[in-house]
Amino acid sequence: MSPDALLPGPLDIVGDVHGEFEALQTLVSHLGYGTDGSHPDQRHLIFVGDLCDRGPDSPGVVRYVAGLVAAGRAQCVLGNHELNLLRGATKPANGWFFAQDHDRALGKFLECQQPTAAEREGFVEFFASLPLALERADLRVVHAAWHAASLAALKRELPGRKVLEVYYQHAAASAHWAKDSQLAAQVQQEYRDWGRLLAEENQPVPLLSGIGTQDEQFQMSNPVRVLTSGVERLAISPFFASGKWRMVDRVAWWQDYTDDVPVLFGHYWRWASPESARRYSRGERDLFAGLALNEWGGPRRNAFCVDFSVGVRYRERLAGGSNPYRGRLGALRWPERELVFDDGERLPLKA
Repeated sequence: MSPDALLPGPLDIVGDVHGEFEALQTLVSHLGYGTDGSHPDQRHLIFVGDLCDRGPDSPGVVRYVAGLVAAGRAQCVLGNHELNLLRGATKPANGWFFAQDHDRALGKFLECQQPTAAEREGFVEFFASLPLALERADLRVVHAAWHAASLAALKRELPGRKVLEVYYQHAAASAHWAKDSQLAAQVQQEYRDWGRLLAEENQPVPLLSGIGTQDEQFQMSNPVRVLTSGVERLAISPFFASGKWRMVDRVAWWQDYTDDVPVLFGHYWRWASPESARRYSRGERDLFAGLALNEWGGPRRNAFCVDFSVGVRYRERLAGGSNPYRGRLGALRWPERELVFDDGERLPLKA
């Protein structure tokens, strides 16, 4: 897959929105856009994916972004949360999308708006149309990881096919490998011993290396998964996230990114302060520890994550919190290299 062409001219690259439509409306106003997505300086909005889930108005966000894309005023890449909905995969916090809302049945995410049946079909069509990556001479955009081997595989496999076809092809190959590999017996035993506890946050489990190795292979052998949910390796210790104990850990792939072209991505929650990370992280390592909020990463200082953890706001509201939120929505202005947040704060990027 050759990445789709990124729109020309000045851009505003918006981080993961996660259903926080009010924050998005405020942010685009700070950026100078009209209600129809037009800009007096002919700027365009670029979304890094994960438009939905957790926040109160995922349908509003998707409607808005889909409308901008249809009008040629914006682009959006596919995130892992959109991919889950394309697959029909029920996950914690995506019940809003389904006619049978699994979250609401558990008394969770009760404030979330729901689409009509017709809108649901339209959202699926929109998600299916989204590219996995965008690129032009001076900039690259992807949801989770700009991974050369995965991009090369997609360049061979994706032309003339749908993203889901390629996804399922690799998922089936992984399932076959898992069944026939020498790990199979170990994995089966680990599930017999610990499987009943893997969804119990208050019941810690040890690192299950068989399950972890299998999960790593499932992730890294699927180029669609790598671009949308990143590089993952066997964890040092398990952590609880998205409803289950995880045996693989996210890897800061950008530490090995040595290409000349700057790359922008989302997916990985970037915290405003160590205290925010301690209070609201899900147990995973802070991959940006030691970096300022406005600081480039990577050996060439040309990789930057624009996800500022707005997805945690639903937890802040549950705890009785409100503005100022610790989770924020931000956009990076290009070529100005300036961050703009939904509260109006502006920060220049620093090398």
